[in-house]
Amino acid sequence: MRSSLGAVCALAALATVLSTGCQSALGGGGEDGRPGERRTATESPTPTRTSGYGAVFLDVDECSSFGRTSFTEVPCDGERAAARVVARHDGTVRDGPRCPATTDFVLHISEQHPSFDEDGDGVVPRGYACMRNLQPPHPGDPGGGGGPRTIVGDCVYGLPDGKVHETACDGEGKHKPEYKVTEAVDAKSRCPASTVLFVRLGGAAPVGCARPV
Repeated sequence: MRSSLGAVCALAALATVLSTGCQSALGGGGEDGRPGERRTATESPTPTRTSGYGAVFLDVDECSSFGRTSFTEVPCDGERAAARVVARHDGTVRDGPRCPATTDFVLHISEQHPSFDEDGDGVVPRGYACMRNLQPPHPGDPGGGGGPRTIVGDCVYGLPDGKVHETACDGEGKHKPEYKVTEAVDAKSRCPASTVLFVRLGGAAPVGCARPV
């Protein structure tokens, strides 16, 4: 579990920043475990782009600025550049490919019909951009305490409802780490004997084997 884009031109598309959120802890008994909980989403103001920085709004390897009220697509070598697009997909996060493991945050771009757009068809298609900060901190790194995905090396703490939430492994976050994901496997039976918690990760190896910190 990764925020806004500034206004320079009129190419607009509403964005949602998907931040870190709850993951379900897979119960030790039933194979299905407890139901998962989707990561929380926060509404972000309207993103825009400055004409000439790319044929597609926030395409791969393009950069965005951070602002108090919005994001703007900017040159990556400029002083305002703050995050780079590491992957860009059409459609929705729910139905599309997963972002790279060390993505810091995700921008969800809603379909819009602005006065002009990248290919002249009058549409900025719905999609999402997987973003990586140009400078630390990187919450998407293993143990970083954030990002849109929980991966090997991340730490979590338990919630009263049986779910777990990611937190920084160095203990500098608001919540102290209780468990660390040490392996990702395709079935709980493949976790090592030291495993005390199973964390739902998704993907080809959907089970995270976690031990006490």
